[in-house]
Amino acid sequence: MTMKREAVTCIAAFGRIQVMVFKVLLGSLGLVLGASSAMATPLLIGTYTGGQSKGIYLYNFDDRTGHIDPRPAQVTAAENPSWLVPSADHRLLYAVDENGEGGRDPVGRASAYRMDPASGRLTFINRMSSLGAEPTYASLSKDGRYLFVANYAVLADPGGTLSVLPVGKGGALGPVTQIKTYRASMVNLDRQTSPHIHSVVSSPDGRFVFVQDLGGDRIHAYRYDPARRETPLSALRDQPFTEMPKGSGPRHLIFSPDGRHAYVTLEMAGQVAVLDHAEGRLTLRQTIALAPEGFAGKVSAAALHFSPDGRFLSITDRGSDNHLLSFKVSSKDGSLQLADRRSVEGNEPREFAFSPDGRFVLIANQRSHGIKVFRRDPASGAVKEEVQTLSIDQASDIKFLTR
Repeated sequence: MTMKREAVTCIAAFGRIQVMVFKVLLGSLGLVLGASSAMATPLLIGTYTGGQSKGIYLYNFDDRTGHIDPRPAQVTAAENPSWLVPSADHRLLYAVDENGEGGRDPVGRASAYRMDPASGRLTFINRMSSLGAEPTYASLSKDGRYLFVANYAVLADPGGTLSVLPVGKGGALGPVTQIKTYRASMVNLDRQTSPHIHSVVSSPDGRFVFVQDLGGDRIHAYRYDPARRETPLSALRDQPFTEMPKGSGPRHLIFSPDGRHAYVTLEMAGQVAVLDHAEGRLTLRQTIALAPEGFAGKVSAAALHFSPDGRFLSITDRGSDNHLLSFKVSSKDGSLQLADRRSVEGNEPREFAFSPDGRFVLIANQRSHGIKVFRRDPASGAVKEEVQTLSIDQASDIKFLTR
């Protein structure tokens, strides 16, 4: 009997040990899975949908390896969602639907989505007309109360405009409450016979809003006042706009974090301009050609972004150049010094994005239908070897959702 009891006791003890080991292994597996999940950053890609693409694509990006999981986590159907605007808390997403005459949907629109801040998954809220054609860019006011939409407008009639849409409770967009119209420069008769609004950007403190008009060679400046509910934008009286070089075509603008300097791509000239900023007033200080000296091909300056550490400003040049340039930014006066020049290994690099840690850069080559992932040296700003090519038709924008 005693021996039987001891045997039973040993078997029970062995069983408890097995359960404990299983729990430890399960816990370890959970930690590994949790770590793996923590290293996957949601990535949103906007597209043009005239070909194979269906709308907004959600992918998972591996922060360790730089690889995008080629299986989209979600595809949200939309018509030409070419530019994406996540809210500061990543609970809302806005997109422009870059439609115009001749398209399947001839009406330019802005769309609102509810977004899961952890996964990036989208739920449609509503969609509003932008009261303009081919809306190509949008941004939120710093307080999140208005969406500013840049209607590029390919055709001269009605021409490019700026539209202001209020953001209501729950993130829904209201109808346009304010529209700004402009005048073309008429310098380049192929592209500047009407205004073409290409971007709208707030100053870092949110007090001023700047509108880049490719068709007018001007940057327009407004004071932002949400107390003027229906018309929150009013032009600066003493300097309502800054003249850019004739025929240069200002496209996208970005501010230094301290707001003292602004940088704008001059699409038609293939240049980047450096401007000083104070109280809503811009002063042009420097222009830099993006193509190498003696280059005789087509140039087309496009996107520009600061590296995550703010030490470098990178810019894409399209046309027949198709390079990504990285400039070291002077901490003293904001001036630029070329640090690296790298082929994008594709055609028409419309947009790009740095991974959150700056170790990778992703480039949307619109006309070669893919996202190129390159390794990057954060210390030198140099773009290194290719890591991956993700096939996606007519990619136009890339947004990381960093936690």
